[in-house]
Amino acid sequence: MDAIREKNKKDIYILGIETSCDDTCASVVKNGSVILSNVVSSQNEIHRKYGGVVPEIASRKHIEVIDIVINEALERSGINLDKIDAVSVTNRPGLIGSLLVGVGAAKAISYSKNIPLVAVNHLKAHIYSNILKNPDIKGGFIGLVVSGGHSSLYFVDSDWNIKEIGHTVDDAAGEAYDKIARYLGLGYPGGPIIDRLSKRGDPYYIDFPKPMMNSGDFNFSFSGLKTSLIYRTKKDEKLTARKNIPSLAASFQKSIVDVLTEKTIKAASKFGVKNILISGGVAANSKLREEFLRKGRENNIKIFIPPLYLCMDNAAMVACLGYYRYLEGRFDDLKVDVYSRSDI
Repeated sequence: MDAIREKNKKDIYILGIETSCDDTCASVVKNGSVILSNVVSSQNEIHRKYGGVVPEIASRKHIEVIDIVINEALERSGINLDKIDAVSVTNRPGLIGSLLVGVGAAKAISYSKNIPLVAVNHLKAHIYSNILKNPDIKGGFIGLVVSGGHSSLYFVDSDWNIKEIGHTVDDAAGEAYDKIARYLGLGYPGGPIIDRLSKRGDPYYIDFPKPMMNSGDFNFSFSGLKTSLIYRTKKDEKLTARKNIPSLAASFQKSIVDVLTEKTIKAASKFGVKNILISGGVAANSKLREEFLRKGRENNIKIFIPPLYLCMDNAAMVACLGYYRYLEGRFDDLKVDVYSRSDI
């Protein structure tokens, strides 16, 4: 990847579009790392009353705002469509209806402006989000993508070939946060709420299980942890008293963070690398960031975590990945489809 980048001497402008779930995003990025604009239209308020994302509502809202978001990204960047070299869009994995809106918009731009179309994997884009603030990152690291729908570990070699080495076998970490927050009546999205409450609680209040901590592989499972909390609180209702909620939240969060950090550090040791890249919405969690940085220092491992706004779904990461595919000449035609599931 570094050699490909070195060969390019011309400024390249990529328009990124991201609509894999409930955020409508567009961004213009120059040369793979200079963010000229990064616009996100959130649907959190719409889905809050349902306690989670409703796919049909999400796709309809994308249709309403996609043109507005793209035009806003172009306006903020100061780059009009005539200067855009390629349009990069997420086409997998995600909600089919949502993906179709973004891909449809990207196809229209590609066709009307006769510029290349680059369809990218959402999870791979999350890994590349670290490049936006650290453009000199080299291959040879462990990547952890942890979000509402995904908890996956990857080994990325020196040539940036990505191999999955672990994934969630049931609930992803962010999904477990949302489900417990809904169960406790705390609101949506659950991750930020539980993280905020945990700051006032005792993480040793309840010794929750740490699922698959010693499974011998790099897979994750958080469904059992969720079930354990529900079982414990139904057996002892005082645990959900208002004064105890912060400590209940902190104990729950500690189990998730311990599993994620411990297994990721073990993966780095096994594959003999000294860099770990964290990304995805749950990477915005303050306790997770704190623990990874602490364990990184203890194990002489450098930890890369994007700023908060690049942890969440965004189109800058899509444009970043699209830039490298553009340099490699890896384009897609207008028949490119969308997929709800996909390996990197």
